[in-house]
Amino acid sequence: MSARFEELDWRSTPLGELSLRRRWDPLFGKDVYEIKLDDDFLMSSQFTVAEEEMARLALAKVPGDAGPLDVVVAGLGLGYTAQAALADPRVRSLLVVEALGEVIEWHDQGLIPAPVTPGADPRCRVVQGDFFRMVATGPGFDPAEAGRRFHAVVVDIDHSPQHLLHPDHAGFYRPAGLRSLAAALHPGGVFALWSNDPPEEAFLATLASVFAEAEAETVRFPNPIQGGSSANTVYLATTGADATRK
Repeated sequence: MSARFEELDWRSTPLGELSLRRRWDPLFGKDVYEIKLDDDFLMSSQFTVAEEEMARLALAKVPGDAGPLDVVVAGLGLGYTAQAALADPRVRSLLVVEALGEVIEWHDQGLIPAPVTPGADPRCRVVQGDFFRMVATGPGFDPAEAGRRFHAVVVDIDHSPQHLLHPDHAGFYRPAGLRSLAAALHPGGVFALWSNDPPEEAFLATLASVFAEAEAETVRFPNPIQGGSSANTVYLATTGADATRK
């Protein structure tokens, strides 16, 4: 058994105070890794079902005849979403976009177990960048290839379309921001978004105004701390044959 609690690193960032900590959870009988930004939990290894399921749901909706898949995961966190994407043998390349260089360093230094780094899987490349700014200003997510399109873009950054880590993210969840995102997808490409809140009808309507198809999946998972189960939402939106629906 490890120490009951240990702060592995702490950094001051433009977004706030960022910390990585490890604690022993006697209920689960294992170490739990957590990333916090000020008082917000960005990621915990205690509950990762929805983050992993989001990648699987997104890739399952990509047409079977799409061939080898090129995927973006926005938000590295503890790496569970990226690892779930790489578990799909159809994935040819995975570009992980992470705004905080400190989080990338923690993976590179091995402070986080099972890191997702370029060396861990040759298909995976991690780039530091502001995903929301990339969407707003273009010309894409890949610094090495401007305007590159992808078969799926999977986003796990904000807590929900209404509960944002920074006010500057708000434009992404409006029609103009979503149209810019859709333009980075191949026809039939999939946008997936994690949310800690129940499905929001207003956001689903916004998705449906931009994409050919839009839906929300509720992902439930056991929560022995509270008893019973908890749930997260995964929004899924698919482009049409012309990539976007105007």
